[in-house]
This record gives sequence, C-alpha cells and structure tokens, in this order.
Amino acid sequence: MPEPIRTCVGCGVRAPQRELVRLRLVEGRVEVDRRRSGGRGAWLHADRGCLERAEKRRAFARVFRRAGATPAAELLRDVLTGSARKD
Repeated sequence: MPEPIRTCVGCGVRAPQRELVRLRLVEGRVEVDRRRSGGRGAWLHADRGCLERAEKRRAFARVFRRAGATPAAELLRDVLTGSARKD
C-alpha cells in the first residue's frame, strides 16, 4: 500500500505524510495534532521557513476556513524541536 502524500501549507511541496507535522484548530488556535484526531487538518514541514511562509501567506486562516486562525506561541518551538519547552 503506498504511503499517503500531503502538501505543506508553507512551501507547497508534496511529501510523504511521515515527513510532515499535522496541525489542527483548537479554539481558534493552530496546534500540533500528534494523535491525528481527525477533522480538518493541515500539514507542515518541521522547518522554521515553512512556518514563516505559512504565516506570511495567511495559509492557516485559508486552510482552516477561519479568519484569524493563528499558531500557538509554542508551535514554533514544538514543530522545530519536538518540545514546547523553552530550554
């Protein structure tokens, strides 16, 4: 069975699902969805450049169909380092 291919909302490059981080909207904030809990989601490379491009293009509001959908402050650290801690 072929691996699912997803598109990064930051750079627009298609990649295997395992290479991307799934995001979802929780109470108007974009958060990492580690459990892949279903519903509308977005995929992003674990790369600062992709996150910045997605924010600049307002991709989260478009993908989640909600104006003002913004990443949680911890999202950048979490996506890039795998931990939301400030160490």
